[in-house]
Parts: sequence; C-alpha cells; structure tokens
Amino acid sequence: MRILHLTADWKWTGPADPMLNAVVGLRERGHAVDVAFPSPPAGQAGALLERARERGIAPIHALRVGRGYVPLRDRAEVGRLREVLRQGEYDVLHTHHTRDQLLAFWASRGLPVRRVASWHSGEPIPDRPWNRLRFGPRALSGLVVLSPGLATAAVRAFGWQPGHVGVLPGCVDAERYRPREPSRVLLDELGIRSGERVIGVVARLQPHRRFDLLLEAFARALRDTPGLRLLVVGRGTRVAQVVDEPARRLGLEASLIRAGYRGEDYAEVLSLLDALVFLVPGSDGSCRAVLEAMSMRIPVISSRRGVLPELVRDGQTGRVVDEDPEQLAAAMREVARDPVCWSAWGQAARSAVLESYTIERGAERLEKLYSSLGSSRSAAA
Repeated sequence: MRILHLTADWKWTGPADPMLNAVVGLRERGHAVDVAFPSPPAGQAGALLERARERGIAPIHALRVGRGYVPLRDRAEVGRLREVLRQGEYDVLHTHHTRDQLLAFWASRGLPVRRVASWHSGEPIPDRPWNRLRFGPRALSGLVVLSPGLATAAVRAFGWQPGHVGVLPGCVDAERYRPREPSRVLLDELGIRSGERVIGVVARLQPHRRFDLLLEAFARALRDTPGLRLLVVGRGTRVAQVVDEPARRLGLEASLIRAGYRGEDYAEVLSLLDALVFLVPGSDGSCRAVLEAMSMRIPVISSRRGVLPELVRDGQTGRVVDEDPEQLAAAMREVARDPVCWSAWGQAARSAVLESYTIERGAERLEKLYSSLGSSRSAAA
C-alpha cells in the first residue's frame, strides 16, 4: 500500500511519536509510507522535524504553519496538498489533528484515497454534532482509537461498522527501552543510596497532573516506610508552586529528587526506578511513559483515568488505585515492603509490552485496518 501520514503540527506533541512509530513499523512491513508536516519556525529546536530525521524520516511536503483551518487562507494549501495526493497515488491518507483532517477532507475530495483519522485521547470522542461530522463514516473511511472501550463508544455514537474502527494502543521501541542495570554514575549524581527504593513520576510539572495527591500520598507512605525516595522527571513553568513548595510543607526535601527534563539519558534515568506512578495522562492519551517503564521491567501504579486501567493490570503488572491519598500511599508502601512481588510484576510488565505494545504489533494492527477498508465505500465524495 501507498500511505501518507499527515499532521499540521510542527511541534513534538503527544501524537507525534505514535505517528512516527506507525511510519517506521509500516515501512518495515514493506509499505510505501510518506509523511507531511510543517517545518518549524526559525530557531525552534526539538521539533517534530528533528525527531523524524533521527529515525530516517523526511517529509515529502511541508504544510504551512497555521492555527486552525481558515477556508480563505488555506485554499492554496488545499491545492498544494491535492497535487501531492495526485502525484503520490496514495491508497490511505491518515491524519492526526483537527487542521490536517480538514485540509485532507477538502484536498482529497473526488480522489480514490481512503481517509483515516486517529483520536489520540484516552477519553471517548464527545458525541457532538461537529464531532459526528468529523469522526463519522460520512467523512472518513476508518477511525483509529486507543482501546477497545473507545472503539465501542465510537461505534455506538457515530454509527460506524465495527470493522472500520481500529484499535491502536500506544507502542514502544522495546529494544531502546530494554531492561538494564542502574547506572552507578546516575545513582551517585542523584544521591540515591544502596537499599533505597525509588518511586518515580514522569510528567509535565503542572497542577492538573495531580502532584498534590502524589506528594500527600508519598508523605503518608514515608511516615512508616523509611528508605523510600521520590524521583520527579520533567519540567514546567510552575515548578515551585507544583512541587517545591508543597514538598517543603510536607517535609519531603530529603526524600525528593528532582531530576529535571532528561534527553539522551532518559532511559538510564528510568532504570533507577523500582516503580512508576502515573496519575493523569497528558496530550498523549496512550500514556507513552507508562509503556516505556513497563518495557524496562518497571511496574506501574496508576489511576483509573483514560486507558490506564487497560495498560496496567492490577495485581499483575502493578497497582490501579483510586485518586485517594491513602490508597496511593498503600501501593507505595508495597513497593518497599514486598520487592520480590514487585520485581515479578515488572517482569510481567515487560512480557505484556512484547506481546501487545511493540512498534511491530502496532503496524500489524494498522495494516489490518487499512486492508479492511479496501472494499469499503471510498471516502471520496
């Protein structure tokens, strides 16, 4: 098949990594897969273009940067994209955001290409008139969501035939995020001593990520379970308000480690953890950090939000808890008091990733969906 993945966002946002994973996996399965997205504004580092190049992916077309879809402004953009589609003779056009979905709709009208869109949130698509137009079978040939529950909700809300809604959970590079021994250099750098049990959190440092609950639960666990450390990985503009000041009020300074944002050594930092806590999904509804940790044999303590209860198997690969400080604290105590059990759960987490959440497995799922649309009514109107 000839496939074009399209996004109108030049930034490295939550949906960007799943898109690149799809391109890599589908190419490895022998398909001709291209991407199109905007070039970053001058001076912007760490954008999608840079990450794509690292993986040997170059866009075949640069969309113009724009906020939202504006018909008069974007008329020329639609024309340019239509020419790309004509020349590429694509079988599938797969979009990831609102603007690129609308550009794709107008650019592909009358062309024999199947339009597919991804919904990257872990919550169901709200059943509203606008969403029925965007995500229903009148606009698309196929829809991709993150979980079976979301697929069932889409079928019910928008009138899809079940076979035209594909389930594509998050995917992870299981080789890059392989288990490894903790780095002695990093242990010394971060002041982690032998025998301490390290619970980590990877998240943008923002109030809505429930750092209030996390810190309160950790303070409760620490009262009767000495030797616990909390490692915070991430950055944000409100670090003092979200992390530093509450930690001081709770007397956690000696037990809290702020590792900041990590780049090349991110996987090595993860390897220091005995468990990961993940409470609120960010812009990536697939909860990529959870899968990365699981791939490295790190069990997870999660809330019940979004797809988290489907990723983390309570009592098998970690704990799924209510957003209650005592429940969360109890799980943290378990990490320190029953290391053999939690180590076994980490092994099971790695096995779950290899079975269901690799890039290869994700590509198989997409291929199956694309192929199932071959005899369907074309999205062209």
